[in-house]
Amino acid sequence: MNKFIVAAAQFPAYAPDSWEQVELRLEQWVEEAAAEGARLLVFPEYAAMSLAALFAPPLQADLNAQIMELQTLRENYLALHRRLAGTHGVYILAGSFPWAIAPGRFHNRAWLVAPEGRADFQDKLIMTRFEREEWNISSGTELKVFETALGRIGINVCYDVEFPLLARAQVEAGAMLILAPSCTDTLAGYHRVRIGAQARALENQCIVVQAPLVGEAPWSPAIDINVGAAGVYAPPDRGFPCDGVLASGRLDEPGWVYAALDPARIEAVRSEGQVLNQVHWPEQLGAHQARAQIRLL
Repeated sequence: MNKFIVAAAQFPAYAPDSWEQVELRLEQWVEEAAAEGARLLVFPEYAAMSLAALFAPPLQADLNAQIMELQTLRENYLALHRRLAGTHGVYILAGSFPWAIAPGRFHNRAWLVAPEGRADFQDKLIMTRFEREEWNISSGTELKVFETALGRIGINVCYDVEFPLLARAQVEAGAMLILAPSCTDTLAGYHRVRIGAQARALENQCIVVQAPLVGEAPWSPAIDINVGAAGVYAPPDRGFPCDGVLASGRLDEPGWVYAALDPARIEAVRSEGQVLNQVHWPEQLGAHQARAQIRLL
């Protein structure tokens, strides 16, 4: 595969007053990243929750009622990302959406959209306390790896990247790139996800991209406070920075963070690195792994 640029969004929570404003904002963001040469754009976990501002105040304040009402917008939301991916010839990981899969049952779903309009999703697999205790968001059931023109891509939605076996299964299925969209309301939460992302890059000798929601939305019980900085992380080994940080944004400032990725460098470090974490993984006592399904995108 050839070199390409990835763009990780420090995307701000906001309160749109019309669907047209939602379209305009996303169009501006995608156009900006595409103009910088990015071929893969990564938006944060729960970026779609800003859509709840379009509802009447009682729904905005009702944590559970608003996600049911959001289902009226979900097809338009996915169609918007399909259109933008096609217009600009890019892959887009859309901000994750609480997607109804049965009456009263929701998954935290992140859609990956190809330039040709094809789309597939990764559901979050391990739920936070807030999701399982207060919000009734349930776990997904499939772990996937997406076959793309940029190579094989895995997605670990926020908390998922704090658990090593998910990314490991995706790497075993051929992934060299893991996307980690995130939404955290404390600095400690941001660092938990970041440390997880860097650990996954180290142990799998792969690239991990973190894209956080930032800013405040005091009207929303779901995304009222959002803390973080985007980052692109690599194994701290030959051919990469000594700290493994390819790019990092400024805390809580909206904007894109870019990094140029070269799959050949991952292949080289996996065969010629100072250490061979990816190869030596099975030597751990009790090492085992889940399985990831490969999906063509």
